[in-house]
Amino acid sequence: MRSPLTQQPIRKKYFTKNGLISFFSKAQLENIKADNNQVLSTIDVGTGGIQFSVLINGFHFPKATMEEHFNEDYMESSKYPKATFKGKITDLSKVDFTKDGVYKVNVSGDLTMHGITKPNFSTDGTITIKDGKISANSKFMIELKDYNIKIPKVVASNIAEKIEITVVCSYPNKM
Repeated sequence: MRSPLTQQPIRKKYFTKNGLISFFSKAQLENIKADNNQVLSTIDVGTGGIQFSVLINGFHFPKATMEEHFNEDYMESSKYPKATFKGKITDLSKVDFTKDGVYKVNVSGDLTMHGITKPNFSTDGTITIKDGKISANSKFMIELKDYNIKIPKVVASNIAEKIEITVVCSYPNKM
């Protein structure tokens, strides 16, 4: 998409304030799942830029004690209040934002969590265009040790070392 006068890409940004990020820990003694539906995300269909930001204390658990331990002991949400991703769709040419379809893409960028940034974090995802509306989703694994998230030995069998992260965002708003 280019402006006919300047041949520069037309910048079209979309955003949401209520995307969803979930995580799932499958461990020996119990499975743990939490959801946060207050995810701020933007997507620039001209450049492929994509960003996510989530407040850690916005994750909700089935048990209040899980939420408390998550925020105070593991994620230290008062010290590290949010997680972010800032990157690009690396194969943007696969997506036709003017045509309904499901497009498999790769996204690469900086994933920051618990005060640690992993550059060049890469994962696969899907961009869906339906009736002119854009949505994006991805599912990937992270290792807690990569983000210096420590699990006490006493509860190590309750929490997996690798956590499944699911991201689902619809972008109804144009910037």
